Amino acid sequence: MIVYIGRRLLAVVGILLVICAVTFVIFYVVPTDPAVQACGKTCTPERVAEVRAQMGLDRPLWEQFGAYVVGIVAGRGECGVPCLGYSYQNALPVWDLLVDRLGTSVSLAIGAAILWLAIGTSVGVVSALRQGTRLDRALMIATLTSASLPVYFVAMLLLLFVVRITGLLPYPAYVELTDDPVEWASNLLLPWLTLAALYAAMYARLSRAQMIETMAEPYIRTARAKGLHERTVVTKHGMRAAMTPIVTIFGMDLGGLLAGAMITETVFGLPGIGRLAYDGIVKADQPVILGTTLLAAFFIVLANLVVDLVYAVIDPRVRYS
Repeated sequence: MIVYIGRRLLAVVGILLVICAVTFVIFYVVPTDPAVQACGKTCTPERVAEVRAQMGLDRPLWEQFGAYVVGIVAGRGECGVPCLGYSYQNALPVWDLLVDRLGTSVSLAIGAAILWLAIGTSVGVVSALRQGTRLDRALMIATLTSASLPVYFVAMLLLLFVVRITGLLPYPAYVELTDDPVEWASNLLLPWLTLAALYAAMYARLSRAQMIETMAEPYIRTARAKGLHERTVVTKHGMRAAMTPIVTIFGMDLGGLLAGAMITETVFGLPGIGRLAYDGIVKADQPVILGTTLLAAFFIVLANLVVDLVYAVIDPRVRYS
């Protein structure tokens, strides 16, 4: 197991280095003048020259890349550890901007993930066990409809009916969990439901297909022939095998959302990383875009590492493959 974990950690380091190289080329090599992209279109020529010197653009590319990678783990002159760049438009290190928004995005992602995982897998399992019935058809029509609706459309519908017409909930205004847990949950409920409506539909269809395939396996018939209770057959033997692909998809989806849900955060006005990335794109703030890209890549790679380790626990054969 230790050898397997070591191999996976080395692979993660290699992947992150490749991501750093790709982002360096995109943000430092491709632009005609990266200093102009970092400083913004409103910067004076004198300010651009200062930014160019601070970014070390007068040095060879290999030295720039070395400083870029080392800065992430050891910091640079304009920012501390980890140095993901300096936003000249905000006059702050990008990492400080990300940390300030990270709690919102993590709260949004984890809350929505719990909802869509619980709802999606439950609907999928029930539909699979009632395959061909009216309940199965009704659930699949509902999930197909939910998956077809754009996120912003669902968000606007919820705001219209839940906030404006019925007044059941106030317009979302993010409150820190430590300040008021009840207000924190009530203000995030609509964003959670918006994301869960999309992801739960996809998880329901995937878990249904996997459950139908698993329940037709010979070992399921053997378990039933031994006289095991149907609940034991479904939960212990059926769901454990059927949920393996769900773990993979869940890790990737959660990893992506931890770096911000741009549309959801923008519609509901949540101060998360997705909203920060949107503002960076609108303002052409290159360091912010680069920082959010690196953070998103890190979360996705980390989520895949966790999924691999969970696989090794569920199925020991994975360790030796």
